[in-house]
Amino acid sequence: MSNSFLKRASILPGFGPALGYTVLYLCLIVLIPLSAVFLKSVSSSWEHLWRTVTAPNVMAAYRLSFGASFIAGIVSAAAGFLIAWVLVRYDFPGKAFCDALVDLPFALPTAVAGIALTSLYTENGWLGRYLVPLGIKVAFTPLGVVVALTFIGLPFVVRSVQPVLADADRELEEAASSLGASRLQVFTRVIFPMVGPALLTGFAMAFARALGEYGSVIFISGNLPMKTEIVPLLIVTKLEQYDYAGATAIAVVMLLSSFLLLLGINILQRRTRRFMEADQL
Repeated sequence: MSNSFLKRASILPGFGPALGYTVLYLCLIVLIPLSAVFLKSVSSSWEHLWRTVTAPNVMAAYRLSFGASFIAGIVSAAAGFLIAWVLVRYDFPGKAFCDALVDLPFALPTAVAGIALTSLYTENGWLGRYLVPLGIKVAFTPLGVVVALTFIGLPFVVRSVQPVLADADRELEEAASSLGASRLQVFTRVIFPMVGPALLTGFAMAFARALGEYGSVIFISGNLPMKTEIVPLLIVTKLEQYDYAGATAIAVVMLLSSFLLLLGINILQRRTRRFMEADQL
């Protein structure tokens, strides 16, 4: 194969410098900091690290962080799809304003979001005063953690699904309806295969964002030991106690667990996309 053909086949001009810059960027921003976390975590004895990462309060924080993040991701996926559908398929007064509100959690400081949610859902809050008599307590409970994580994860799903819905060919839906397909069949056989990969991407992004969330959760959770403590809070507490090895050890467990979960989601996303493409054929 001639060099002229390789030059013509190259999409990105200056591939060598571009690749070198990419590798350098990944090393400086990602690999070196993560390597430092691993090296710092092993600076202490293995016995101390094992006691730290398996302490009862740390295990309870693992369960809360991963469980609440997963539930928040599911809720964000369902609600985000509905919001994206309304914004794309319907015209109504104030649509541009509602579309701008979706991005508000991106711009709002997380601490401000946590204070606002706490003031809403406390027993004397605007919403809490009606929920508490019904036996639904949100503030200072795991449910409050889910609410806060859903608040910060919802925009990821909306912005992942919205452009796919906007670019979807409506004629396929009309053709399916004209052939006698019901609304459910049109959704499951035409619409969902198009938006499924984007919806799974939005869920993965919301889930990953929720795992590392700190500011919006510490206020509404109440930080009750063994009940509403999240892993990022324990890491900050370890740092305040100058237990850097313990803090990095907990961070490494979260890092490895998050990487494996996101890797599994990405594999599932690829298989889902291939399955849907084959099903359309």
